[in-house]
Amino acid sequence: MAILNFARRQEPAQADGRLEAFLQGYSIEVMPRTAEKVEDFREILPEGTRVYIAHIDGTPIDDMVATAARLSDGGFDVMPHFPARIIRDAATLEDWINRYQGEAGVKQGLILAGGVSDPVGEFHSSMQLLETGLFDRAGFTRLHIAGHPEGNRDIDPNGGDAMVMEALRWKQAFAERTDAKVAMATQFAFEAQPIIAWANRLKSEGIELPIHIGIAGPAKLQTLIKFAIACGVGPSLKVLQKRAMDVTKLVLPYEPTDLLADLAQHKLENPDSLIEQAHIFPLGGIKTAAKWVTDNAGDAGKPAAA
Repeated sequence: MAILNFARRQEPAQADGRLEAFLQGYSIEVMPRTAEKVEDFREILPEGTRVYIAHIDGTPIDDMVATAARLSDGGFDVMPHFPARIIRDAATLEDWINRYQGEAGVKQGLILAGGVSDPVGEFHSSMQLLETGLFDRAGFTRLHIAGHPEGNRDIDPNGGDAMVMEALRWKQAFAERTDAKVAMATQFAFEAQPIIAWANRLKSEGIELPIHIGIAGPAKLQTLIKFAIACGVGPSLKVLQKRAMDVTKLVLPYEPTDLLADLAQHKLENPDSLIEQAHIFPLGGIKTAAKWVTDNAGDAGKPAAA
């Protein structure tokens, strides 16, 4: 039986506080072009929300820094992406760090390889960026890395996880020698049990990094399937494909309520789980995602300006 059940539950998680507890301190992602559509983030996000700024290849660093400054001025924790494959060299990385800090007070970053296949310069992995020591010298207080509950064929083309696990062991060792807090922000998926099994596997392998689970926010089913395929979502994509075959559900927007309820229940029963909190991908729009959290998370989703 599928973990994600689109039928109405008899006892909604939000009724007993599980969902609200799990969404406490959630983070969300924007891009400069989507941020421009939001007049005031304080009207849609809780005070102090961590906002990742996705750096898509071709986005000028000026736009990234301006978005970071705007969010920082609004009272949010800003975490820009640092994609290795679009950073030409260490001098460029240092310039970005200096600009983010000088113009936006940034002390957090998501360090990742990036989605392009051909690096523009000397970097091709997140480990190379971390090895420069530039984030530590700049006094970054939090460094996040990417996680892939359903594997990553960019790193392990054969579908296994040998290279991914080797990289995670390196990052675990890095976490033990840096002063920054290190955590994993994951790709989104649509079934809880494989996510839980993956988190348990990491723990059994000696990985202790907290996991911020990627959650696809409410979106039209067609939109979600398009993003899922483009982002390399694995076996849990079948959940969406099965839903698409039901014409009564095809026109209804997807909502992550049941997936989050399963993860919240797991966290309630296993408080020592590596799974720490939710990271929302607003694939149906940031206002839509933020409103959904507000409607489902009680005080945890209350906007700063409310």
